[in-house]
Amino acid sequence: MTVARTPSSGPAGADAPAKELSGSTGGLSVLARAALPALPVVNRLPGVRKSSASGFTGLAFTRPAVVVERSEVDAYAAVCGFPVKDTAPLSYPHMLAFPLHMAIMSDPAFPYPAIGTVHLENSITGHRPVQVGETLAVRTAVGAPRPHPKGRVLDFVTTAYVGDDLVWESTSTYLRRGAGTKDAPFGTTFEDVAPTGARWRLGADLGRRYAAVSGDHNPIHLYPLTARALGFKRQIAHGMWSKARCLAALENRLPDAVTVEVSFRKPIFLPGTVAFGSRPTDDGYAFSLSDPRSGSFHLLGRTTAL
Repeated sequence: MTVARTPSSGPAGADAPAKELSGSTGGLSVLARAALPALPVVNRLPGVRKSSASGFTGLAFTRPAVVVERSEVDAYAAVCGFPVKDTAPLSYPHMLAFPLHMAIMSDPAFPYPAIGTVHLENSITGHRPVQVGETLAVRTAVGAPRPHPKGRVLDFVTTAYVGDDLVWESTSTYLRRGAGTKDAPFGTTFEDVAPTGARWRLGADLGRRYAAVSGDHNPIHLYPLTARALGFKRQIAHGMWSKARCLAALENRLPDAVTVEVSFRKPIFLPGTVAFGSRPTDDGYAFSLSDPRSGSFHLLGRTTAL
């Protein structure tokens, strides 16, 4: 199933002319640029200083067309638990979108530093499987912040096309903590799902392994020392790894055209053990990752057949 290209629709700013990503598309240099606005004194320098949130209406970035490479898909699949196939895992195109997220967050027009911005929710829609070897045109746009009880949230909307066909899209919702709006919605509501038997033991190096394939070298995921510097007792797993690992567990039960939504709850500290749970629904599956000792949820999600 493919969807023909249509004029952009979505959050404010989604129709704005997009900047094109140039230079490095990931890694430590990108993260370093994104971190500069969080540093005192440095954050006042031209080119680093952030604009006012009150005047921000949106921003968009594209990247040069990118080929879905076999070696990169296989490396991603190995870290996340997917089988080797001639199609990319449903969550794989997020790897191609992540540099655009970082480009937006490091742009002076974006009102908040990347460091301290929390990934709350993610929704992915695959209109049909993406084949290894296909060339994707990828675009990410973000609109004005929305109110949230704990601050403000922003929706990063990504589309991926093969020619004129929309094959994949996602929305990542990020929270910037601050003065909140009491009666604003917290976000998408998901049903609790109890563990159903599978437990996964996660190594201390998982964050570094996922960073190597994703380009997301945020210090909170790498080492105890770097995580403690940012307020965590030790390193934590990437939220998008946890979603991908759940997708890998469900993959052989999902249709080619599907939407998968998740809410990220409590961090997964590394090393550690998580318990997976799933159950059928009318049009897909509800699923979870939880702490097997406390029962508290790290992630809740659902799939919906299109």
